[in-house]
Amino acid sequence: METIKRTKIKDLLISKPDGREINVKGWVRTFRNNQFISINDGSTIHNLQAVINFENTASETLKRISTGAALSITGKLVPSLGKGQTMELQAETLEILGDCDPEQYPLQLKNRPSLEYLRENAHLRFRTNTFSAIFRIRHALAFAIHDFFNKRGFVYLNTPIITASDAEGAGEMFHVTSLSIANPPRNETGKVDFKEDFFGKETHLTVSGQLEAELGAMALGEVYTFGPTFRAENSNTTRHLAEFWMIEPEVAFANLNDDMDLAEDLLKYVMRHVLDNCKDDLEFLNNRFLEEEKTKPQQDRAELDLLQKLHFCTDNKFERITYTEAIEILKNSTPNKKKKFQYFINEWGVDLQSEHERFLVEKHFKKPVILTDYPKEIKAFYMRLNDDNKTVRAMDILFPGIGEIIGGSQREERLDILENKMKTMNIPAEEMYWYLDTRRFGSAPHAGFGLGFERLVLFVTGMTNIRDVIPFPRFPKSAEF
Repeated sequence: METIKRTKIKDLLISKPDGREINVKGWVRTFRNNQFISINDGSTIHNLQAVINFENTASETLKRISTGAALSITGKLVPSLGKGQTMELQAETLEILGDCDPEQYPLQLKNRPSLEYLRENAHLRFRTNTFSAIFRIRHALAFAIHDFFNKRGFVYLNTPIITASDAEGAGEMFHVTSLSIANPPRNETGKVDFKEDFFGKETHLTVSGQLEAELGAMALGEVYTFGPTFRAENSNTTRHLAEFWMIEPEVAFANLNDDMDLAEDLLKYVMRHVLDNCKDDLEFLNNRFLEEEKTKPQQDRAELDLLQKLHFCTDNKFERITYTEAIEILKNSTPNKKKKFQYFINEWGVDLQSEHERFLVEKHFKKPVILTDYPKEIKAFYMRLNDDNKTVRAMDILFPGIGEIIGGSQREERLDILENKMKTMNIPAEEMYWYLDTRRFGSAPHAGFGLGFERLVLFVTGMTNIRDVIPFPRFPKSAEF
């Protein structure tokens, strides 16, 4: 007898229940009345109901059909007379592929596990509706990002994970070494002799692929990176990870306006892709979001639900204002005058906090905002200096509920000005000769930006903790799984 090939539940649910014989494989979500199995295979948020004839099924087999068990079921797909589904699988044969002891299984559906509990069991949390929805959406966003850049003729560039350069001047980096940690070789001054190390110099995990992407852009025209980056910040917050993914396009012959256009187009494209292709998962997460909002005091509830928030960003043209204009708006705002802001705005030159960014987006303009032309002191060395000698051609895109989601700039293409800025910021020019060479040999205006992928997934899924939108989060004192 020929084996029937497995069909995914997602495909079955959009087909006709015409009595044909099919096979499904998946994991038991619930088993009721020794008869009704709710099975899910990860292809969709929805389960398929399989009905077994318990009188013709061995009692030992019935005992083994428990939440979490893996099954293979063959039978006929027929219309359902029961509530909650349009079709069901009338089981003819059932095989248990993997048992799941209900006494030991951490994900029992009787008690809805907390997100904190699920973080501790991150190896199993994919099996819940919430996390299966999140990671299908994460996949859809990643696909849409590659699709967007591919359609525009960008080259996908893989920049190094191990690097000797510090793109941000942050200093909070993970070291990479093959030297003995207990007894490293030392030079005559007593410092660690990195000449003896694997790479012959001090190296660490990258904080950004931007500087290397600029090298690619200055020959290939338009490139983008999409890879892991690392920060050794000791931050135990809902917004920080030690390992996260970044999307960083770099475009030759582009100015700040081109950069803003590209960033706005990218964000709208990927959100529309998810709205069009992840309706069921978004609807589930939106309902979850609304349930959570009900538990909050009225004054703390969000004005927009998850779907409204996404349409807020896809349907509005982003407002573009300078940092200087933003400071004036904030200084004269009611929350600032009444000292409602945690960080009072009283002078030009301060770094804006999330509360200020959200006020501009949610209260003042009621649309996404792009801030430009920041003070040079609060931005990185590679950003192009404006003619006023006070500000740089930088831009940040601000979203509701989250604040900054993208940071970018027109890059400083003038060698003399770049060298002066590096000197002022104590960035060793001799170690960055390769970066400066792009300004020595055929320099041209160029621009780019960075988009933190987890920040984007956080926004699109409506989750509130960044540890819930990456499969295996890395943060201080945690490197499980």
